[in-house]
Amino acid sequence: MTVRTRFAPSPTGYLHIGGVRTALFNWIFARKHGGQFILRIDDTDAERNVDEALAPILSGLRWLGIDWDEGPGVGGPHGPYFQSQRAAGHGAAVERLLASGHAYRDFARPDELDEERKAAQAAGKPYLYSRRFAAFDDAAAARFATEGRTSVVRLKMPREGTLVIHDAVRGRVEFAWEREQDHVIQRADGSCLYHLASVVDDHDFAISHVIRAEEHLSNTPRQAFIAMSLGYPLPAYAHLPLVAEPGSRTKLSKRKLSQYLKNHDFKQVMEHGQRIAERIGLAADADTFNPVIVDFYREVGYLPWAIDNYMALLGWSLDDKTEFFSRDDLVRHFTLERINSSPASFDPKKLWAVQDHYMARLTTDEKLGLMLPFLVRARLVAEPPPEEAVATVRRVIEASGERLKVAGDILGYADFFLVDEPPMDDAAVKQRLAKPGVRPLLERAIAVLGGVDVFHPAEIEAACKGIADAAGLKIGDLIHPIRVAVTGKSVGPGLYDCLAILGREKSLARLARALPLCG
Repeated sequence: MTVRTRFAPSPTGYLHIGGVRTALFNWIFARKHGGQFILRIDDTDAERNVDEALAPILSGLRWLGIDWDEGPGVGGPHGPYFQSQRAAGHGAAVERLLASGHAYRDFARPDELDEERKAAQAAGKPYLYSRRFAAFDDAAAARFATEGRTSVVRLKMPREGTLVIHDAVRGRVEFAWEREQDHVIQRADGSCLYHLASVVDDHDFAISHVIRAEEHLSNTPRQAFIAMSLGYPLPAYAHLPLVAEPGSRTKLSKRKLSQYLKNHDFKQVMEHGQRIAERIGLAADADTFNPVIVDFYREVGYLPWAIDNYMALLGWSLDDKTEFFSRDDLVRHFTLERINSSPASFDPKKLWAVQDHYMARLTTDEKLGLMLPFLVRARLVAEPPPEEAVATVRRVIEASGERLKVAGDILGYADFFLVDEPPMDDAAVKQRLAKPGVRPLLERAIAVLGGVDVFHPAEIEAACKGIADAAGLKIGDLIHPIRVAVTGKSVGPGLYDCLAILGREKSLARLARALPLCG
């Protein structure tokens, strides 16, 4: 059997981090078995679809390295790959279900259905539609139509017995048919609903494995009934565990961002990202800038494989110790049987650690390629970047070492090297410069550093230690005010590296500029 999996997002919003996990598992499983991974756009709900939301979904998947063998922009023998363009096949399937007696036209009005529901509720019984407005033949349909009624098409679900499926994640799962409603599969205007369209398209695309989120498990009975009634073989099912909020079992949702911010680790990441967003001109309150959306991580400067590696561990594991995988290793080791059915809590602190692991292993040139675009977007470096600016940024990256956790961090470490007069952080000035006795220290630093023979980190360090020793101070009492004076902030690469990268002339000029701010 050829393995064919699919990811079928609706273009109703940006690429959700939970959707990434679903797409990733489908992609990995197809690659492991030498099969195909198909991308289909489930856009049957015209009222909810947002055309401009499709581009972020496609670009987000490409950024993460989740490529598709068939789908939008790629094509393939089973197209079109938008459900809205496959309406003829969906309508034909409805007619087959009507003809075989597995569906019927229903002429009930909403108030009549509501009356039945309330009666069942009052009697303390589960609601099942009485089918009293069902038309099982043309004569009945004509009679209801003369009353001015319009119809939808409903499935004629079994009212006894059990559906049993084997779920690759959950094992044997049973559904009592008596609990299933006669679900609507075609609206009065002739358009078909998602469940019918999805089953027909999965069959037409020869999908062998339906690997999807847990929330779709309850949809399985109606979809299996549709497939069996049409004579389709059932695909293999695997329902993935919920991607939950940090430290909870509640589904991760971008509508509950305020709840995430109560988690310190998530708040830290979010605020860090907002600072980067402001520097590159991205509205930090926009829907695209939300830590449940893939674009957040791309805009902040995460590595795509760090996202993939972490998401693969949300519900799946190789053992109790292996955390980091190459792409090839993940494909080789992945099995559906090792997926846990329990909710998987999305831990931003853990994701940050995975990102840190991979960032620390990049070469300077690799970091440079990732970070220069952030400086260009912030208008700190021209496009194309001049050689002098590239050389400066390279030195900053080398000096910053593992302090650079995401690509956007370069904005806070290189900005003061690339402008003539960096802005001064008021809090840093108050804490480090405005204290009594700082001005004489900086004046002494100007005199001593001006006479250093070679303006390199080692020589600068020796000169600074000499100044501190002569004044009877700890070295930090000198380093901190010098850093604020020359960079405008209290954090950054090592001070001696900063001064060396700036050069003697700029360093001394900035120290002199800061003197009026000193106590």
